[in-house]
Amino acid sequence: MGIVDIKSALAQANVAGLDLVAINPNGTPPVCRIMDYGKYKFIAQKRDKEAKKKQKAAEIKGMELSMRIEEHDMRYKANQVAKFLSNGDKVRVIIKGVRGRMANFSHFGIDNMNKFYEMLADKCVMDQKPILSGSIIAMILAPKEAK
Repeated sequence: MGIVDIKSALAQANVAGLDLVAINPNGTPPVCRIMDYGKYKFIAQKRDKEAKKKQKAAEIKGMELSMRIEEHDMRYKANQVAKFLSNGDKVRVIIKGVRGRMANFSHFGIDNMNKFYEMLADKCVMDQKPILSGSIIAMILAPKEAK
């Protein structure tokens, strides 16, 4: 319709039995549209509900290792993590209790984390590399995207 003063725009909306909705009130000039606002809100709500149905919230599961974990135990835990990853969940792998003399040898814990990741490399990607923060070494694994 072009640039129209507010009174005539309101009059046109009343004649049509619709609402005058400000699309961009801060623009120069402000942009408005004549439409059925109730119907617009209903359609937007319906569209958001459909989008929410299709969305899957990824849960973050946890797995705890130790600095001196044996190979068999690591393989067992890797199988558990593989199940979590196949369900589409992210996994936070941690090693707790890195204190005292163990803190001087934290690279052994990081090596264990890297071995653990190598066991699962075909099923996941590393979202966060193993890092030492305080007395915890943590990394986050995410499932590979299905292509």
